[in-house]
Amino acid sequence: MNIIVAGADGFCGWPTALYLSKQGHDVSIIDNYVRRDIDQELHSNSLTPITSLDERVAKWKELTGKEIRVYEGDLTHYDFLKQVLKTEEPDAFVHFAEQRSAPYSMIDREHAVYTQENNVTGTLNVLYGIREIVPDCHLIKLGTMGEYGTPNIPIEEGYIEVEHKGRKDTLPYPKQPGSFYHLSKVHDSHNITFACKIWGIRATDLNQGIVYGLETDETLMDPVLTNRLDYDGVYGTALNRFIIQATVGEDITVYGSGGQTRAFLNIRDTVRCIEIAAENPADRGEFRVFNQFTEYFSVQELAEKVQKVAKEEGLDTNIAHLDNPRIEAEDHFYHAVNTKLQDLGLEPYLLDEEVIREILHAVVAHKDRVIKDNILPTVTWK
Repeated sequence: MNIIVAGADGFCGWPTALYLSKQGHDVSIIDNYVRRDIDQELHSNSLTPITSLDERVAKWKELTGKEIRVYEGDLTHYDFLKQVLKTEEPDAFVHFAEQRSAPYSMIDREHAVYTQENNVTGTLNVLYGIREIVPDCHLIKLGTMGEYGTPNIPIEEGYIEVEHKGRKDTLPYPKQPGSFYHLSKVHDSHNITFACKIWGIRATDLNQGIVYGLETDETLMDPVLTNRLDYDGVYGTALNRFIIQATVGEDITVYGSGGQTRAFLNIRDTVRCIEIAAENPADRGEFRVFNQFTEYFSVQELAEKVQKVAKEEGLDTNIAHLDNPRIEAEDHFYHAVNTKLQDLGLEPYLLDEEVIREILHAVVAHKDRVIKDNILPTVTWK
């Protein structure tokens, strides 16, 4: 299968491109390297040293004999995108190429506008490019569980059956996004739904939980292939941040009460989910939604898991609570359905102590690269 992975220089995109290539697919990459530029903007870094994309794909070819073609450019530039689609004629288009940080989108007006222009316009261009050039191409779009918010009813996979005044219908599940980033994902979902309806595009929306982990079998093959690890208050996820804090001798800082419950999955499951979606494409005109996560727990529970493993490794750390910089419910009902990917064969990795220990050991190896001033949050929703 010929597959384009857009945004493949990033945390999810890079291991996905390698995994698909190893599985025998013909893979090409689109990226504009903006995530590396944002590191410079934020005076931040990946905890793990990462080489250039050209060095990465060259090392992959040296190790495996498999070529991954690289196209440097931006999905908001339609002429560029059209040329890539004409050259590659992909069977599937995996779309990771979006600004993915809620805090980044909330820094100020400029960052909110950039996030929405980049994400919504880029996805619209992909939809038009598929329609005009490769109408049978399957769009595999990374969404987010954050589109749903935290409703007081179970979260279904994309759609919900509603009975109102004696009549029933199946409708898109109501969205309650919590940032301008999450709002951009909702706009994407609406645009893709409409494009599937009017043009017969086939699309799968993967509403992904928070991804943890660092390496996959492919990125472990050589240090040049290693994945990035974000830990700062803008791009770092809670698990990464907690492990960093435990490693450098600081308190594990939980926002608010810590009762916020979120869905999680391992990076190894992310790459497998993309493969499952590609090998089981949506029908023409179908907008299919999978909730892409394997388990969920509260932020406080996550902190306690890290604290336990850290102490077993000789790192004595405390859990502290900060004023929550976000506007969100801190104690709430949370139950989400996630059966479709498992029905198609996903056998999930779960967040056990060994997974946390593996990440912690990687952090210890590179803790001299930690910029401590970047760990705590500096962006507030207020």
